Amino acid sequence: MKIGYARVSTVGQDLATQEEMLKKAGCKKVFVEKITGASKIHREKLLEAIEFMDAGDTLVVTKIDRLARSIIDLNNLVQDLNAKEISVQFIKDNMEFMAGEDSNSIQTLLFNILGSFAQFERDLIVERTTEGRERAKQQGKHMGRPSQPQKNVERALELYKQRGTNGMSVNDIAKLTSVPRSTIYAEIKK
Repeated sequence: MKIGYARVSTVGQDLATQEEMLKKAGCKKVFVEKITGASKIHREKLLEAIEFMDAGDTLVVTKIDRLARSIIDLNNLVQDLNAKEISVQFIKDNMEFMAGEDSNSIQTLLFNILGSFAQFERDLIVERTTEGRERAKQQGKHMGRPSQPQKNVERALELYKQRGTNGMSVNDIAKLTSVPRSTIYAEIKK
């Protein structure tokens, strides 16, 4: 049986194209998730797909970089799956690693080159993001959520203390004062 795995890194990216390709490739079930591909750790849907599969099944992925962005994780994943007699197919990269069969040297070379490019691309993204964050800090820009004016926080805490008489929930207080619930709770702990 063919089982599909689709992944995007951010919420704004679309999984529909990958899902469509996997269904056209004959996948009976498709596991999807929105999470970074830097490591297989915490990729629950990938782990679910692997647990779901039996010997003789094929894991189908649209591209190598959708399965892993680390050359080590990529090689380990494919080797582990093949050891469980599960084949791995990459649609766009036109590659398949059949369980129980040795891949030819050209296929192994191409696989490792494409995997290295995926890792290189991931490393560039991290490097650029870090540089941008550092540049913004040097320019005095605040990173993260904007801080709340102290008077709003004080008002929120006052309303929180009066909950017994005003009947307001923390959600009501957050909406009224524009202070996030997490900030209210953090201030209460202090």
